[in-house]
Amino acid sequence: MAALGGARRRPLVLLLFAGLLHGTSAVFVVKNGNGTACVMANFSAAFLTIYDTRSGPQNVSFNLPPGAEVSNSSSCGKENASDPSLMITFGRGHMLTLTFTRNATRYKVQLMRFAYNLSDTDIFPNSSSTGVKTVESVTDIKADINKTYRCVSDTRVHMGNVTVTLQDAVIQAYLSGSNFSREETRCEQDLPSPATPTAPPRSSPTPAPASPTVFRYSVNGTNGTCLLVSMGLQLNVTYRTVDNKTVTREFNVNPDNTTFGGSCSAALATLELSNRNLLLLLLQFSMNESSSRVFLQGVQLNLTLPDAKDRSFTATNSSLRALQATAGNSYKCNAEQRLQVTSTFSLNVFRVWVQAFRVDGGKFGPVEECQLDENSMLIPIAVGGALAGLVLIVLIAYLIGRKRSHAGYQTI
Repeated sequence: MAALGGARRRPLVLLLFAGLLHGTSAVFVVKNGNGTACVMANFSAAFLTIYDTRSGPQNVSFNLPPGAEVSNSSSCGKENASDPSLMITFGRGHMLTLTFTRNATRYKVQLMRFAYNLSDTDIFPNSSSTGVKTVESVTDIKADINKTYRCVSDTRVHMGNVTVTLQDAVIQAYLSGSNFSREETRCEQDLPSPATPTAPPRSSPTPAPASPTVFRYSVNGTNGTCLLVSMGLQLNVTYRTVDNKTVTREFNVNPDNTTFGGSCSAALATLELSNRNLLLLLLQFSMNESSSRVFLQGVQLNLTLPDAKDRSFTATNSSLRALQATAGNSYKCNAEQRLQVTSTFSLNVFRVWVQAFRVDGGKFGPVEECQLDENSMLIPIAVGGALAGLVLIVLIAYLIGRKRSHAGYQTI
């Protein structure tokens, strides 16, 4: 923050560990040059990402360590010039940044940014890349002015191929005092779910939902479109309910209330979908350079289930080989397909048309039909051939019978 005399004064920063809450939870405080706190945050954080190794993509998860510190680059901002920011550094060059904005009644974390160093072999062993990679995303973290944002439930922020999960988050910016306000704005996840009517003792099974709506998704990178996906998506999950019953249910992904994005790299093309309950559905396509085959390699699901014993349902598989086609071609399948991701989650896809990498002009390339469609085409061909053969046999039998009947008569 600049002083009146024009000299630059660094903000004072303070980090207090809150051992009574969680082992990795900490209070991060940013103060201006006058010693007045402008930002306070108390949370623990978990990170989930995927990175390239010499043997292929690798998933990794890690936590914000107890030694995390508030960077001297954190700032209380300057009116009409810059916004307050909390910068937390840890490990070998990793930094989590929260940038705040406000209006007359509310403030929010306008942007969350995470910079991670792929040269850190403790977290990213055998990484085929080095250096710092940065991802960022807007967030839904917001609260009323002079109130504390509080979220006991997990707060997930998806940034490209990185998911940051804040746990037991307490955040306040634009402080009017030296501590958190006693008044709170609770996150949507903490609010009680609408009451549902009690089911009768002998209710009929829940009918399966209709086929999901087919929607076209596209992901663009610096070199143009890297992924085109047209399909209907249905989640098939098995979980234990609050009354300790194991159920299997299907949920359609509705494109009308779902946002999508993604990322492009030389090795991965990623599609990300999210809505209120679907925190993240991530589809990762990869290419085998030696065979020039493109396929769906990874699926990750983070889903909120209001009636589940554990409301947060997660499933991940990064070793699939589904929806395969030659690079430059598109994969198409009109038949419904079930992709078994884990023992408790399968992804049902309908009327699939997909192409990853080498997408020319943002349009699908030559089509490779799935085996299911080819088999379905063989059935009517076989039936038609059988009918044609039967008709031919009847016709031949008729002609032979007619010829024999004519042989018993003499011409007068």
